[in-house]
Amino acid sequence: MRPQQPRPKPAASRVEKRSASAASSKSPSKGASQSKTLVSDRFGAYLAHHRFSALDSLQRLLRAPGQSLLTWMVIAIALALPATLYTSLQNLQALGQRWDGVSQLSVFVNPRAKEAAIDKFQRQLQADNRVEAVTYISPQQALAEFEQQSGLGSALQTLDSNPLPPALIVKPQLGVSAAEIGLLVESLKAKALVDDVVVDLAWVQRMQQLLALAERLVLALGLLLVLGVLLVVGNTIRLAIENRRDEIVVVKLVGGTNAFVRRPFLYTGIWYGIGGGLLAWLLLMLAIGWLSGPVGQLATLYQSDFYLQGLGFSGSLAMLLLAALVGWIGAWLAVARHLGQINPQ
Repeated sequence: MRPQQPRPKPAASRVEKRSASAASSKSPSKGASQSKTLVSDRFGAYLAHHRFSALDSLQRLLRAPGQSLLTWMVIAIALALPATLYTSLQNLQALGQRWDGVSQLSVFVNPRAKEAAIDKFQRQLQADNRVEAVTYISPQQALAEFEQQSGLGSALQTLDSNPLPPALIVKPQLGVSAAEIGLLVESLKAKALVDDVVVDLAWVQRMQQLLALAERLVLALGLLLVLGVLLVVGNTIRLAIENRRDEIVVVKLVGGTNAFVRRPFLYTGIWYGIGGGLLAWLLLMLAIGWLSGPVGQLATLYQSDFYLQGLGFSGSLAMLLLAALVGWIGAWLAVARHLGQINPQ
């Protein structure tokens, strides 16, 4: 008998090949999912530490209410002063714009002008975008007003004719500068229908220059007081770093980075800024409420509906954000300077 030859191994079936290819294709996807999980875990831990740092720093401030309140009051006073001056400046600008006598033009028309020409000229002035209102005063109205204000009624009745010309009272739009008013006066004087234009631009220019000077003074004072807030927050954070020196050394020994150590102190600076901003807003509102009564009574005597205005919602929110930003910057400067000096041996 012939010896039986060994049978050749059967070729791998298609099912086995497919299963092998599927297994090989699953391995890289498994590694990718693990990588994605690691990234998500790191991001979650990053957010969790931010949340813990914010809450822990606030709790540390509340556990020492006396010291925290003193720091908040210093920041509030430093922020309330420029905020009060800025609000006062805004109210002065609003008061100057609301006063009826601001840059009012008296346009004296030629007495020989016909009423149709005067009416057409009045409509042309009213169409000018620099003009808010135009009021026509006839010679008879001007004479009657002059008799009432001067008390010379009996003497004026002896006159043969009315010497007062017709006039147009032109009120410019709010916010029109003195230069634009000057150009308007020059264009009116060039009209053949106009005899003369009377306007006192000197005091308008003085008022605008004074307001511009006040704006710069408020800005300079605000920058100086913001610098003071930076110093206050920086010194407070420096003391906090010194009190937690041992804790910082331990964190660095176990591998904590400077960003990890810096984060709680930055949130402390933000809480200092927000607390000081809230107290500054409260002081400003109390000052406005205290002065609004006398200011309203004075405006009533002048037959005006003027009242003191505060910062409003947008202005108050901007002040709080600015206070938080200043606190964060002060903390960052303090941490950047003193944290590098703490190195574990």
